[in-house]
Amino acid sequence: MSRRQSWAGWGAGIATALMLVLGGAGAQAQDADPSAVIRIGSLYEPQNLDNTAGAGQGITEAFNGNVYEGLFQLMDDGSVEPKLATDYTVSDDGLTYTIKLQPNVTFHSGDPLTSADVKHSIERVTAETSKSSRKSSLSTIESIETPDEQTVVIHLKERSISLPYNLTYVWIVNDAAGDLTTSADGTGPYKLDAWRRGSSISLVPFENYWGEKPKNGGVVFNYFTEATALNNALLTGAVDIITSVQSPDSLAQFKDNPAFTVSEGASTTKEVLAYNDRVEPFSNVKVRKAITRAINREQLLRSIWGEYGTLIGSFVPPTDPWYIDLTGVDPYDPESAKQLLSEAGYADGFTFTLDTPNYDPHPIVAQFVQNELAKVGIKVNINIITANEWYTKIYQARDFEATLQEHVNHRDIVFYGNPDFYWGYNNPEVVELIASAEASATEEEQVEKLKEANRIIAEEAASTWLYLYPQIVVSSASVSGYPVNGLNSQFFAYDIVKRAQ
Repeated sequence: MSRRQSWAGWGAGIATALMLVLGGAGAQAQDADPSAVIRIGSLYEPQNLDNTAGAGQGITEAFNGNVYEGLFQLMDDGSVEPKLATDYTVSDDGLTYTIKLQPNVTFHSGDPLTSADVKHSIERVTAETSKSSRKSSLSTIESIETPDEQTVVIHLKERSISLPYNLTYVWIVNDAAGDLTTSADGTGPYKLDAWRRGSSISLVPFENYWGEKPKNGGVVFNYFTEATALNNALLTGAVDIITSVQSPDSLAQFKDNPAFTVSEGASTTKEVLAYNDRVEPFSNVKVRKAITRAINREQLLRSIWGEYGTLIGSFVPPTDPWYIDLTGVDPYDPESAKQLLSEAGYADGFTFTLDTPNYDPHPIVAQFVQNELAKVGIKVNINIITANEWYTKIYQARDFEATLQEHVNHRDIVFYGNPDFYWGYNNPEVVELIASAEASATEEEQVEKLKEANRIIAEEAASTWLYLYPQIVVSSASVSGYPVNGLNSQFFAYDIVKRAQ
């Protein structure tokens, strides 16, 4: 006997995005031109085109929901909805998911979607060579069966209450496709037209798309290496939309100008001062707590974002159901920081290297951290590196003492339950809480366990969570229909419309 599983997902109650200018992103444009190509400006060019090969957040922004689709899709409001799955059932013991596929779906190459493609796609993410950040979240999968071309049966080692959510990270690819680092073969409403490295990715509507066709004539993601050039591109009409503003200094030129729309949504992007918790002195909880107390995070947030952004006391943003306000755990208190350093054996301070990506706002944040920590006797040497260097040096090789990084993912407290993650935090109680939360029979049980894990990582200052970014999208006033919430950096393009000129 089985029960039908309905999945509204967490986050459906995320507040409607604040529209700072009337007629914003959700407004329906009049006289829309269905042939208009939407030009999107971004700072996040992918490193390659394969999300299992360390492509970075830029590939999610461009391809997720646009070129590739999953069995389930994380929507812009935080809910999870079936996509290539039409229906699914869960066995009474929670260990078997039987999923039916949408009929008559074809890949961009013309091949039909079958259950074999789904099995292949999941196994790509869970493979030993996969670099997917969500690989460990799918480790509960024991086996996958394909009893017919339209049915997938997933057997689990133990309950995984988040399986539909975790499957939103699995893009369904053609099992006959070759190297996907420079090509693509998905089922989405757009197909890849061209990738001009260092410049742009262009997508064109897929004529044989199984679902509702895009409302525009295609999309071009234009890539920039610094925010000023990105802003100038919008001001001069070279792009129609900026997916995420990096500095409030640039907003004044758009906010009071009727030619543009400024929209603020719900963000999941955290600015994190992450330590290599495997090495001294960062293996010492008192040292980590001292650093957190030595940094005036409220002043930092104001200096970077002005009136925007949110202070957070842990890795969990308010849009996650296990959020609790932990900003008071290690408040700004330099004298207390000095006392903790003394108790930890570092009364005279110490010196460490802070690796920081070279793009805004990280270098400025690094300088602020450097100045704050100097006041309590800690010397910080700033090492500025590229995004590619960050990936190989920090994420892959774990060759660092401390680093700055923005973490964009939704529901990513699970990374603190993985001792092999790049920051190396390893508390067996947290590992057990996060694992048992995933094996929960009810969402209420899951929430309570993750709240407890959240409290522990905050009390131990597993990292220093500096602030939650605002999610600000700026566009030409002639454009509407774009998403405004920064969940996992995805940016669905298919509903974007542009008024005819």
